[in-house]
Amino acid sequence: MQLTAIIAEDEPILRAQLKAKLGKLWPELTIVAEVGDGEAALEAIDEHRPQLAFLDIQMPELTGVEVARSIAANRELKCHVVFVTAFDQYAVEAFQAGAADYLLKPYSEERLKLTVARLQERLAARPAAPPQDLQTLVAQLSAQLKPQAESLKWIKASVGNNLRLIPIDEVLFFQSDEKYTLVATKELDALIRTPIKDLLDGVDAGKFWQIHRSIIVNASAIEGVTRDMRGQASVRVKGRKENLSVSRPFSHLFKQM
Repeated sequence: MQLTAIIAEDEPILRAQLKAKLGKLWPELTIVAEVGDGEAALEAIDEHRPQLAFLDIQMPELTGVEVARSIAANRELKCHVVFVTAFDQYAVEAFQAGAADYLLKPYSEERLKLTVARLQERLAARPAAPPQDLQTLVAQLSAQLKPQAESLKWIKASVGNNLRLIPIDEVLFFQSDEKYTLVATKELDALIRTPIKDLLDGVDAGKFWQIHRSIIVNASAIEGVTRDMRGQASVRVKGRKENLSVSRPFSHLFKQM
């Protein structure tokens, strides 16, 4: 079976260097995609289904931790993750237990050689070693990357010239553009300046699902899921007319619908 990997790194020079070093140390490994942000990483993983993903922790759109969280949520993916980071404080406690390998920038060829050896051993194990427990690892990393945000109970939002306090349970979905995030309830539309990435830290991930880089939907409000001729899914929520697009990296949430 061909061994495949993706590299997700927002610095083109570092991305090229990692690819070149992997080519030298592990010529049997095929790099099927090189991307510069987290959303592109998820799309590449969904398209190519690689056995390995080298993820920079700090990337635009989605961080490497957020990409790993999505991988962990998709049971169809069997992908081992190597995190690449310049911030050693993010790595020490989370990785010393051997749950995953990691590379601290700037890493030497010898350090990468050790990573390659560990991955080869894991992949060659019989029976095959499963990917690391990403759910636990992501939780550990998230706690180190950012202090745990207090769970949101209310949303302070502008409705016209007025400020409203909206109970989080009344929110049907959040949808962002370049400047604002729409807070949609059954009765009203309100605007806030909080980006989707920050909202994800405060909402209950079991109740609010990210279905697009700019959309979070209240799972209990989902009325139905439709697909067009190309298989592109969209979500309808109770009490609203909008069809909310589901981007490919999050389509696994609706496999059974």
